[in-house]
Amino acid sequence: MNYLGLDSDKTKTTVEELNVLLADYHIYYQKLRNFHWNVIGKNFFDLHEKFEELYDDAKLKVDEIAERILTLRYQPTSNMSDYLKDSNLKESPSDISDSKMIELLLNDHGLLLKQMRKVVEVADTGGDEGTIDLIGAYIRELEKTSWMLDAWKMKTSEQHKPVKK
Repeated sequence: MNYLGLDSDKTKTTVEELNVLLADYHIYYQKLRNFHWNVIGKNFFDLHEKFEELYDDAKLKVDEIAERILTLRYQPTSNMSDYLKDSNLKESPSDISDSKMIELLLNDHGLLLKQMRKVVEVADTGGDEGTIDLIGAYIRELEKTSWMLDAWKMKTSEQHKPVKK
């Protein structure tokens, strides 16, 4: 770790959590492909396009996470069997409603955010600002995407809570 000036033991812990996040993003990516291919109904056009946008973004993040692991001088996990074993996320069936797809994605977002925060926590312990910066941006983006998907499923009679003074 000499060229980055990071403690190798602390970096190893960060990489372990990054590899879990890498597994999570692989399962998330494939789930988005599944939903993109199999969405039907009145929301087809909107969701087909949205799922493609989301899996394109997930594909970039998969590469960035793996490259961060390589930057830290470790090998990223790269086998689907390991991803399925290590991921916090689970595969989904193909024959579900569009609203169930959104529900499952929002649940996955919660799991992804939890893992990202874990990565940030261990990276902070190791003084790894590069990883913190990368994952911090992911957290902000995924929180916004989650808000948008949640708004999509809300009924028009529902409102956000006002701030009371």
